[in-house]
Amino acid sequence: METIKKECLDYIDEKKDVITNVSDKVWEYAELSLMEFQSAKLYCQVLKEEGFQVETPVAGIETAFKASYGSGKPVIGILAEYDALSGLSQKAGATEREELVKDGCGHGCGHNMLGAGSMAAAFAVKKYLEKQGEGHGTVIFYGCPGEEGGASKAFMARDGVWKELDAALTWHPSDVNQVTSGTCNTCIQTEYIFKGIASHASGAPEFGRSALDAVEIMNMGVQFLREHMPDSARIHYAITDAGGNSPNVVQPHARVLYMVRSKLAKDALALQARVDKIAQAAAMMTETEVRQQFIDGCSNTVPNRALEQLLWDNFNEVGVPTYTDEEMDYAKKLMASIEVKSDSLPGSACDEDEAIAQFVDEKSEHGTRAMNDFLIPYHYSDRQRAGSTDVGDVSWLTPTAQINVSSFVSQSPGHSWQNVSCGHTSIGHKSVITAGKVLAAAAMDLYEKPEVLKAAKAEFEKKTKGGYYCPVPKDAVPVIPGQ
Repeated sequence: METIKKECLDYIDEKKDVITNVSDKVWEYAELSLMEFQSAKLYCQVLKEEGFQVETPVAGIETAFKASYGSGKPVIGILAEYDALSGLSQKAGATEREELVKDGCGHGCGHNMLGAGSMAAAFAVKKYLEKQGEGHGTVIFYGCPGEEGGASKAFMARDGVWKELDAALTWHPSDVNQVTSGTCNTCIQTEYIFKGIASHASGAPEFGRSALDAVEIMNMGVQFLREHMPDSARIHYAITDAGGNSPNVVQPHARVLYMVRSKLAKDALALQARVDKIAQAAAMMTETEVRQQFIDGCSNTVPNRALEQLLWDNFNEVGVPTYTDEEMDYAKKLMASIEVKSDSLPGSACDEDEAIAQFVDEKSEHGTRAMNDFLIPYHYSDRQRAGSTDVGDVSWLTPTAQINVSSFVSQSPGHSWQNVSCGHTSIGHKSVITAGKVLAAAAMDLYEKPEVLKAAKAEFEKKTKGGYYCPVPKDAVPVIPGQ
């Protein structure tokens, strides 16, 4: 590793206490999507103290911000998230379910670590640009709230924020060390709010217009739609307001939240339009009124082989976290608490590449090792996976790639109390520092190796030539379902 890169990565170790303190503080705040006021304030304060120029809000989102340093091109973006999940409060370092705050929130997806690790990368890249001097390039650290139901990156995409970048890098806590590849689903969430007329359900039913009837008819209509949509598409729903608890009252209000998924945004938007028509028809059939409220939407990811290979090369050079006997003992106990375990090997490439599957099987001790302390070989993929992420909207506007770093015990379910427990421990701290170093090292290479950035851009242009279909309407604003 060349001297200047090593010096800049060592700066992350120098700032370790600041970085891990941010991770732990955000873990303690545990703020839900689009309500991360303390977390955003903390980030802005620390970044200003580090010498970044901070701008907030971004795209009209109060808890979104961007922190910039440097001048000239290339402009490299580093993405952060910091929202938590409801119902997952958990004591740190505990190996049994033990709420810290009754019915409280917790970082079951590890976004406290995600943001801090990305900030660590921004610190190191800033140090690199300081050494290089004015005009060598720019780094922008983006605070992206509401990944869990707010899709701020998609709103920012709609407003053209990502077009200022030459490339974007990010990471996500996981139970493996790997470079992620492949694509996912576009996802659109819309809430349908029906308004009817209350009446005595027995004494004067003819005067009532049931909003709940409208919801049920809409749901039935969508069931019939399922036969006439692509196999890769998905539609889910939840009744968020059934109109009250009195069966002898015609329900005057009701709500249902729908989630429409398909691989490409243009296909999801077309399917969404059909669901909208069914909602309108249900209102007509029941003589009720319906109002729809866009909640969020995000596009599928566009994989970029050039950036992914660059990340893997640097990951291989930086190395993966290692663990003490005490940390492994904790991890084994926490892994034992997982009630339902997967039969699959860890990592996303094992079912696509036999050689990688054999490697992972050996290194993970047939999937039984409590911490997966090895780097999975790189495997490029364009396979569609079931989940969704608003990183996809970034990847439609600039070359984008991301890694996973072992932050949770092996086989830990996503959005689980086990993840919350692990996220405020030395295991979590090690993942934060590792992620920061890998992202920073790759970013520094992009400044130093224009041929890599050129290849990434050429690949990006080819894969996105059909154009970006933003799933967020022009007049939509970020909202929280039910409000």
